[in-house]
Amino acid sequence: MGPARQVFTDADALIHHLEILGTLASADHPALTELDHALQCADRLRRDWPGDVELQVAGLLHDLAHPWDGTGQTDHASIGAAAVRPMLGERVAELIAGHVEAKRYLVAVTPDYLARLSADSVATLEAQGGPLSPDEAALFASRPDRRALVGLRRADDAAKVPGAVVPGLVGWATTMKELCRP
Repeated sequence: MGPARQVFTDADALIHHLEILGTLASADHPALTELDHALQCADRLRRDWPGDVELQVAGLLHDLAHPWDGTGQTDHASIGAAAVRPMLGERVAELIAGHVEAKRYLVAVTPDYLARLSADSVATLEAQGGPLSPDEAALFASRPDRRALVGLRRADDAAKVPGAVVPGLVGWATTMKELCRP
C-alpha cells in the first residue's frame, strides 16, 4: 500500500513522501522507482532551465500523486498540485497541474510526439482526454507559462533512464525548504 493522500504544509513531510516514492516502482520501467523518475526530471530541468527553481521543483514533484490516483492516472496532476499549493505557491502548483495537459498539447501539435512517448504515457493518454482539440490547443498555447509547461513535459518524457546518475534528494530538500511559503 502506498502513502496516504495529504496536503503538505512543511517540507519535511513532503521529503518523507518523496522517500516513500523511492520504494514504489515506476509504471514506465521496472528498474526505476517513482523517486528515480522525479530526480531525473528535476535534474534535466536544472540543466535546461537553470534560472527557474520553481520549474525544477515542479519537475521533482510532478508525479507525487501517482500513488493516490487510479487506472489511467486521470487526476494525479490536479491532486498533486492541490497537495503542494499551500506550501510552494501557485506557480509550482500550476506547473504540476499542467504537465498532463502539456502532453495532450504536444500530441495535438507535434506530428511525431506520440511515437516518442513511453508505453505508459501512451496508455494513459486516452484516459486523460486524448489530444487537445484545436480550440483547446490554442488556449493552451496562450498560457503565460506554456514554454515552461512544455519544458516540464519534455523533461518528464526524458526522465525514464534506468541507472541514470543524478543528484539525490538531499540537495532538493534544501531547495524546497527555501521555496516554502511562511
